Amino acid sequence: MPSPGQLQEPTDHSSADALLQMITGFWTSQAVLVAAKLGIADLLKDGPKPCAELARSAGVRPQALYRLLRALASVGVFREEEEGCFGLTPLGARLQTGVPGSLRAFTLFQEYQYRAWEAVLHSLRTEETTFDKVQGQPLFPYLAAHPAVAAVFNEGMTNLTAQVAAAVVAAYDFAQFGTLVDVGGGAGILLTRILKANPALRGVLFDVPHVAENAKSRMAEAGLSDRCAIAAGDFFQAVPPRGDAYLLKWIIHDWDDERAITILKHCHSAMTERGKLLVIEAVLPPGNAPFFHKWLDLTMLVVTGGRERTEGEYRALYEAAGFRLTRIIPTASEMSVIEGVRA
Repeated sequence: MPSPGQLQEPTDHSSADALLQMITGFWTSQAVLVAAKLGIADLLKDGPKPCAELARSAGVRPQALYRLLRALASVGVFREEEEGCFGLTPLGARLQTGVPGSLRAFTLFQEYQYRAWEAVLHSLRTEETTFDKVQGQPLFPYLAAHPAVAAVFNEGMTNLTAQVAAAVVAAYDFAQFGTLVDVGGGAGILLTRILKANPALRGVLFDVPHVAENAKSRMAEAGLSDRCAIAAGDFFQAVPPRGDAYLLKWIIHDWDDERAITILKHCHSAMTERGKLLVIEAVLPPGNAPFFHKWLDLTMLVVTGGRERTEGEYRALYEAAGFRLTRIIPTASEMSVIEGVRA
């Protein structure tokens, strides 16, 4: 009998093949990134095209592009319709610009995270982020100093928010509130959906000045300017007062416990006496089942210093900020509404 961990003579190659897919996973992700940068999906939006035509439009060599698209077709991103002619698949369609469910901007932003992931061993040894070491600044100051990168990041977050907004609106009763404050509300995608679904509700979108300013036009386009105030500031200093509920989507996971508690305490101080805290995050499940946010948790480690959390960790976080966690409401996505009230 072999000792634990000792390899036996393999009877099939399935385990080796599976591990090879994991080891070389960055080949696939880099190929998808390059296809997104070249805009291949946009070039194919009207139907299949010969590789030579795609190469001319993208400014690359035809044979090299063919090899890229052939590899991506083997994992379902594109489809070779006939020799040298490629078309879109449902996966590839999500690399188009500006379509519902687009992941192109999110894909493009991975270019700025790859180098941070290269230094993940440093984070494991020190629990320090690596993004600031390879880019020269922490993520959010870096975005403030690089508007073009920030635009890609914001579009990616907007697209991801659009995909979970319907699930959040369907899962939680927002009609019970008079005023809802969206802390770190970004472009206002989620708040817009909530306000449209609850005609008697008023909203306040709160974010840093340049983000809040951009949200004004979105609210005007949605016809919600009369029901949604826009406020600018820093949630580490204060949040808008007198809200009946404070909504934080993908905010708390960006920060370590100390800074997360600071944000939550400001919400605690600002809300009405019977106000509620609504944190929209993934709650990490126990066990070994696949769960996307287990991987996002590692990204938080190397990029922002934040983390994804379990139910127990959220309960402890709420208690430290003066809240009592009352309910965790799952949605049709991996996201949950983590509801709390003043303790």
